[in-house]
Amino acid sequence: MRLLTRYVLLEIIKVFAVTLTAMTLFMILVLISKEAYSQGLGLKQILLLIPYLLPEALRYAVPGTLLFAACSIYGRMASSNEIVAIKASGISPLTILYPVWGFAFLLSLAAVWLNDAASSWGRDGTRRVIVESVEDIIYAKLQQQRSYSTKQFSIDVKRVDGRRLVRPTFTFNANDDSPPATITCEEGEIRSDLKAGTLRIICRSGTVDVGGVRAMFQDTQEYVIPLDEASRHGAKPASELALYQVPGEVKTQQQRIDQLKQDFALKSAEAMATGDFASLAGGQWSSDLRHLSEERVRYYRLLIEPDRRWANGFSCFFFVLLGAPIGIMLRNSDFLTSFFICFLPILLVYYPLLLLGLEQAKSGVLPPWSVWTGNVILAVCGVLAVARVRRY
Repeated sequence: MRLLTRYVLLEIIKVFAVTLTAMTLFMILVLISKEAYSQGLGLKQILLLIPYLLPEALRYAVPGTLLFAACSIYGRMASSNEIVAIKASGISPLTILYPVWGFAFLLSLAAVWLNDAASSWGRDGTRRVIVESVEDIIYAKLQQQRSYSTKQFSIDVKRVDGRRLVRPTFTFNANDDSPPATITCEEGEIRSDLKAGTLRIICRSGTVDVGGVRAMFQDTQEYVIPLDEASRHGAKPASELALYQVPGEVKTQQQRIDQLKQDFALKSAEAMATGDFASLAGGQWSSDLRHLSEERVRYYRLLIEPDRRWANGFSCFFFVLLGAPIGIMLRNSDFLTSFFICFLPILLVYYPLLLLGLEQAKSGVLPPWSVWTGNVILAVCGVLAVARVRRY
């Protein structure tokens, strides 16, 4: 009995290891290409990004790779009548299913850690590499495309001579407190200060246009912006927090929402006491309501994060729970056919349910555990498939 389970487990691990290596390399290539294209990265930045992109690549590759290994091994065993021989010997088919289920369970725990590492450490590291290289990235983009833009500002130049920008135009987008500003100058330069965490924009002889008011200058003007704004990455969202940080953030977010509600109550009471009902329909009131709505959205996203990462990690187990008995039932030695027949229902059912649960939970319509719906459906189908394998 132990020889049989050890044989099945070793076969699964061998196929899984070889396939995972190939899939991980492919995923890293895809992720690096995406970052390199969107950020204009050079070879140095690409090499620095690889360790931080590895958890991201693995969390995408592991579930599908494990399903592929299970389908190929059990499909081959069934097609060569090994399963029939096992049943004829009086051994339950569950004997050869337990090893892969145990392996998938342990791998699911590792996948939860990978999801957490990719969302927190990996993305933090990616952001840090990009922020620290933002000066080189901007110059590379300007040399190639003569323009660079983020949500906060954009740069257009006539040409780039070394570190000198010829006829640059800097446009700073508007926020809630100030109008947009456009600076056009004869020449300019960009310098990053990593210790201060800022990007200095130096302009010589040009014009400044703020909200339609234009002024000229003949001297050198400097403008300082935070490096996080200079890069294409914004502030850290809930999805980039480590799991251990989420409970504290949930508590803080709840306190922030409670404080906003108290402020609303005080403003409403003051307006009714003074008869100033017009203030309740003003622009500031609408802005406050929008702010409260945004804080609630962040609160819901914080609540869903633990369930999302655990559900994504344990997709490994539920994929195999269904895929292994399906591979036996198909009795097909062509591993690609078995894999795609198993993966197609997962693609059409599991992922749409996961996305639907995520979207509804993020808006507060459904509870956070709704992201497990796809896993529950796979579990039910897997149990039915196992019962059929045992019976026939």
